[in-house]
Amino acid sequence: MTDSTVAAADPFAVFAALQKNDDAPAWLAEAVTAGWGLDSMSTTIKLIAVSENATFRLEVDGRPRAVLRVHRPAYVDPQQIASELTWVQALAAETDVPVPEVLPLPDGSLMLAVDQPAEPPKTADGPWYVVAFAFIEGEVLEDMTDPRPYYRRIGEITAQFHDQSQRWSRPEDFDRFTWNIEDMLGEGSRWGDWRNAELTPEQQSLMAAAEAKALQEVAPLTQSGQGLGLIHADLRPSNIMSAGGELTVIDFDDCGFSWFLYDFASAFTFIEHETYTPAIAKDWIAGYTSVRPLNQDQISYACALSMIRRLQMVGWTTTHREDALPPAIWAQQVPGTARIAQNYLTSATWLLD
Repeated sequence: MTDSTVAAADPFAVFAALQKNDDAPAWLAEAVTAGWGLDSMSTTIKLIAVSENATFRLEVDGRPRAVLRVHRPAYVDPQQIASELTWVQALAAETDVPVPEVLPLPDGSLMLAVDQPAEPPKTADGPWYVVAFAFIEGEVLEDMTDPRPYYRRIGEITAQFHDQSQRWSRPEDFDRFTWNIEDMLGEGSRWGDWRNAELTPEQQSLMAAAEAKALQEVAPLTQSGQGLGLIHADLRPSNIMSAGGELTVIDFDDCGFSWFLYDFASAFTFIEHETYTPAIAKDWIAGYTSVRPLNQDQISYACALSMIRRLQMVGWTTTHREDALPPAIWAQQVPGTARIAQNYLTSATWLLD
């Protein structure tokens, strides 16, 4: 494979040398300051993280002003990006859950298209789309010493989002991708196949058996077409902030159409193997059912989807930078998944046992 092929396959290669808090490339910084009408001399733009997108913190005169999201070219089309922002604005208007304020450009548009120059080596054809959200003061739950007390509230928030999703009349041009089984697992999955991870034969066997059981468990759900809607799809601690005890939900870039119960699965992403997770899963359900009911069949489906989600995220590690996760979490992806696969094979409601 040639260097040019690698570059074409990974547009974010242009950010490969950047670490957290490094300055954004000059071509990006110049386009952003011009687009939002900012003074380039008093504006700094520094990397937060690189994952599905690259995120940057924008400061003016040393004070945080916005968070920028730079979309991976060809990953999500402009109409899907616009639809995400439309839903965020609708949630702000129709629920009491704090969400980020979308910051428009001076002309009222919500996205800035940025063409990457040929030098340094161009890694993407077509524009990069940049969106901006008002900076939110507070602490990300993932960075807190103990985020466990917040899971009941996370369950409540999720149920409020589902209520809004069901009653909301979406614009005719609204367009978001799906999170169906084929989007999560297998060779055609969006983030990579878990089978491509470095696995021992025992780990491979356990995960394959757990996948087969989970797919059999959710078959009635997938065949009925019931319980589907627009969901956040990544309501985990890294996407929730706390300020004075009030929670703000951020990062809707994975939002799409799937089963409402998939939001349960996503809430425990990367921590399903921890000994404390059953307790917080019960807290989540208590919060959710204070707003929307769940029966025992739905709880079983939710646990199966959580097993599927864990396998999906092992696939995710095969296509993403290691520094996209805290080192301890990254290190537990394979061995932790093998353990919970064994737990799930023993009990279908493993996450609540």
